[in-house]
Amino acid sequence: MWDFIQDEVFGMKWLNRLIGSLLNACGLDTESKLGGSLQFFIYDTIKIMVLLGFLIFVITYIQSYFPPEKAKKILGRFHGIGENCIAALLGTVTPFCSCSSIPLFMGFTSAGLPLGVTFSFLISSPMVDLGSLVLLMSIFGWKVAVIYVIVGLVIAIAGGTLTTIRKGSTVSTKAVSHLWH
Repeated sequence: MWDFIQDEVFGMKWLNRLIGSLLNACGLDTESKLGGSLQFFIYDTIKIMVLLGFLIFVITYIQSYFPPEKAKKILGRFHGIGENCIAALLGTVTPFCSCSSIPLFMGFTSAGLPLGVTFSFLISSPMVDLGSLVLLMSIFGWKVAVIYVIVGLVIAIAGGTLTTIRKGSTVSTKAVSHLWH
């Protein structure tokens, strides 16, 4: 059952077969280099646009129930490496670009959250997200996707923990603003 979901839903192999049939009906041999290249281009373009459109919708819906204030409140309950773990996990529910990660990062630092915690969030946010998980599952399978997520979270937690050890526990908004300019 999982292979069916991975191949036909995430991988959209049905779409590849459909495009191949349409190109063959138009008289183009999909076994040739030109026909195969055209089939691959059309298939991948449509597949990526559908997956990204779906993911943007899902992530936007999730974010509507998960404002930055809620994240600040959750992070304020934990201390030590547990706080870095929670921050890295919270980074996974943000959109898959730094457009929202950096403003959230600035908001966390202005709220006085520890620098290491905010860096764990900032590292995991663009690296480990729903978009990368679904795309990796559709291309490489669930094992590679899970390994990627685990490695990404470990890197985010380690990066935030090392930042805490190196720089201390908090940073001012003025210092962070200076870093970005």
